[in-house]
Amino acid sequence: MRKYICIIISLLFTIPIWARDYNIVTQGKAVADGKTLNTKVIQQAIDQLSKKGGGRIVFPKGIYLTGCLQLKSGIELYLEKNAVLLGSTNPDDYYPLNRADNMTEKSDNSKLALILGHKVKNIAFSGEGTIDGQGLALALNIDSLHNAGVRIDPNYNVRRMRPNETARPKLFFLSECQNISVIGLHLMNSACWGVTFDLCSGLSIDQVSMTNRAYWNNDGFDITDCHRVKITRCNVNSADDGICLKSYHPNSCNDSIYIADCEVRSSASAIKFGTASWGGFKNITIDNIRVFDTFRSAIAIESVDGGDIENINVSRITAKNTGNAIFIRLGHRAGERVGTIKNIVIKDMNVEIPFNRPDINYDLRGPEVDFFHNPFPSSIAGIPGHYIEGVRLENIEITCPGKATKGMAYIPLSRLNQVPEQIDKYPEFSMFGELPSWGFYIRHAKDITLKNVRLKLAEPDYRPAIIMDDVKGESLEQVLFPLDKKEQIIKVNN
Repeated sequence: MRKYICIIISLLFTIPIWARDYNIVTQGKAVADGKTLNTKVIQQAIDQLSKKGGGRIVFPKGIYLTGCLQLKSGIELYLEKNAVLLGSTNPDDYYPLNRADNMTEKSDNSKLALILGHKVKNIAFSGEGTIDGQGLALALNIDSLHNAGVRIDPNYNVRRMRPNETARPKLFFLSECQNISVIGLHLMNSACWGVTFDLCSGLSIDQVSMTNRAYWNNDGFDITDCHRVKITRCNVNSADDGICLKSYHPNSCNDSIYIADCEVRSSASAIKFGTASWGGFKNITIDNIRVFDTFRSAIAIESVDGGDIENINVSRITAKNTGNAIFIRLGHRAGERVGTIKNIVIKDMNVEIPFNRPDINYDLRGPEVDFFHNPFPSSIAGIPGHYIEGVRLENIEITCPGKATKGMAYIPLSRLNQVPEQIDKYPEFSMFGELPSWGFYIRHAKDITLKNVRLKLAEPDYRPAIIMDDVKGESLEQVLFPLDKKEQIIKVNN
C-alpha cells in the first residue's frame, strides 16, 4: 500500500502547474473587443493565480487590448486560435523592468516591454493565437510626444528622426528567469526588438512565427547571456537581425545554445553573435537553417567588446538571395581586453549571393553604405597581434555574383595595406570598404582549414578568389574555383 501511495504522490508532483485553467473572459471578466484596456484584469489574474501555485490563463477567441504586464512564477498564458493579445499604443501604459542596481551590465537596449518578467520560474506562452505589439503606431506616438515636448527621449536620434531603442517597448523582456517555454504562437509588430531573454536558463522556443517589421531595429529573437536554450522549428521575418545572440554582462556568457530547423528572412543578418559581446558565447550548435532575402550575412560571428567565442558548430545552412555568406570578426570596440574567437566549425553550407541588394523591394531596408564598392566576399578578420584561431570550413558552396569592375573600385595586390584595420569600429561585412577578393578575405588568423570548398561565379570577376593576409597554419584541401588561368589564392605577410 505504501508503494502505491508513493507512486500517486509522485504523479501529483509531475502534473504541470498550469493544469488549473483560468478563463480570462468568464472568470476574469476581460473584454475582447480590441478597445477596452484589460491590463488590470489580466494582471490581477496573473497575481492571484501565481499566489495559489500557478495556473494557465486562457484567452478565448477575441482581441484583448492591454498595457504592460508583469509575469509571475507558475503562469502560462495560453492564446486559443484567433485570440490576439494586443499591445496598447499609449506610451504611458508601459514601464521598464526593475532590476537590482548592482547588476554589472553594458546594455544599451530597451527595458520596456509588453510582457516583463524578473527572477520568475516555470512560465510559458503557448497556443495558436497572436501577440501583436502594434509597434508602428506605438513608436510614432512616442515620436510625436517627444517632438511636442510632452515626453522627451534624452537619446532621441536626430539624424534618423526617430526615438532611441531605449524608449521603445519590446514584446517580451524576461530577465534572470528559469524554465521558460514559448510554443506555437505568432509574435508580431514590436516597436523595438521582438523578444529578449536576459540571463535566463532553461529556455525553449518551438514552432513560433515571428514577424517583426513594424519599425527599424526590429530584431526577432535576442538571447543574452543565457544557458540551456533551444530554438527549434521557428520562422522569423525581421527588419533587423533575425536570431541574435548577445552578451551584455562581462562576467557571464551564452552557453549551451541549440538553434535548429528554422527559417529566417532579415534586412540585417540571419543569425548573429553580437554586436554586444562583453562576456561571450560558447558551446553553440546551429543546424538546418534556411535563409532567404537577407541583406547582410547568413552567419555573423563577432567579438568586439572583450568576449570569448569558442566551440561553435554550424551545419546545414541554405541561404538564397543573401548579401554575404560568412562574417567572422575579432575587434576591440570596447572592453578592457581583446576577446578571442576559436574552435569554429561551419560545414554543409550552400549560399547564393545576388549582384543587387537582396532587400531592395522591402519597405524596411538595411542602411546603404556610403562608398563605391564591388560585391563583398566572406571575411574572417582579426586584428594585429590578436588572431582568430581554429576555423574549419567544410563542404561549402558559395555562388558569388561577380561583375566586379575596376571602374567602380580597385585595390591591387600591391596596395593591400590600404584595407583599413577598423579595430574599434562597429562590425559589419562591409566595414573594410572595397576588398581585393571575391570569395574569401582572411586576415590575422591561425589554423584555418578549408576542405571541399567550392567557390562559383555567376559572372566574371577580375579579383582573385581568396586573399590570405597574415594567416598562419592554413590547410586547403579540395578548394575549387571557376576555370581560369590566373592565380586564385594569394598569400601575403605570412
